[in-house]
Amino acid sequence: MADSRQDGRRPTRTPDHGARPRHPRVRCTSSPAHTSLKLQRDKLKQYQRRLQAVLDREREIAKAALAKGDKRRALLALRQRKYQEQTLLRTDQQLATLQELVASIEFTQIQAAVVHGLEQGSAALKALQAEVSLERVERIMDESREGVAYQREIDEALASHMSPEEEEEVLRELDALQREQMPAIPDVPADEPVHLPDAPTKIPAEAEGEMDGEGVGEGEGRVAQKAAEKPERVMLAA
Repeated sequence: MADSRQDGRRPTRTPDHGARPRHPRVRCTSSPAHTSLKLQRDKLKQYQRRLQAVLDREREIAKAALAKGDKRRALLALRQRKYQEQTLLRTDQQLATLQELVASIEFTQIQAAVVHGLEQGSAALKALQAEVSLERVERIMDESREGVAYQREIDEALASHMSPEEEEEVLRELDALQREQMPAIPDVPADEPVHLPDAPTKIPAEAEGEMDGEGVGEGEGRVAQKAAEKPERVMLAA
C-alpha cells in the first residue's frame, strides 16, 4: 500500500458521522437593510433633540401667556407640550428597539426583524417630523383671526387625543407655573414673640406743665367769680 505522503497527496480523514457540521453565525453589518436601520436610528436621535427644543419653547410660551393673564393660551401650550411628550416617549421605545436590532441582528434574522424595525422607524420618524416645527409653536401666541382659528383647531384635536389623566397632569403643571409667577411673600415665624414698647411710668414734663397751667387758670377764675359776687351781695343788703 503506497504511502500517500510519498506521492504528494494529502491524507484523507474519515468523516465522523456522529458530529454535526457547524455553520458560523454571520453578523450582518454591511447589508443595505442594516444600514437603513442605522440611518433611522440616527434620524430619530436628531429629531428627538429638536423636539426637546420645541418642548422647552412651549413652556416659555405658557409662562409668557400667564404673565399677560391669558390662561387659555397657556393651557393650549401645555396641552400641546403634553401630547408631544407622549410622542417623544413612544419614539424612545421604538429607538430602543432599533438600537437592539442594530446591535444584535444576524443574517438568519434579517428578513423578518429588519422589515419590522424599518416599519417602526418610519412611523416614529413621521410622528416626530410632524411635531418639531417651532413655527407651529409660535402660532399659539398669534392674536390674528387666522391665529385664533388655528389655536381653536389645535385645542379641539388635542382634546380628542388626551386621556383624563394627561389632562389632570396639564392642569397641575399650569397651577405650578402660576405659583412660580406669584410674588414671593416673606415668611413670618409664628413662634417669634412680639416685643411691644413699655408703658410710661412718669408723666412727661410738657404734660405736667399743661396740667399746672390748667390748675392756675381755674384758681384765678374762682377768685374773680367771688370778687364779682361780693359787691352784688352788698347792694342787695342796702
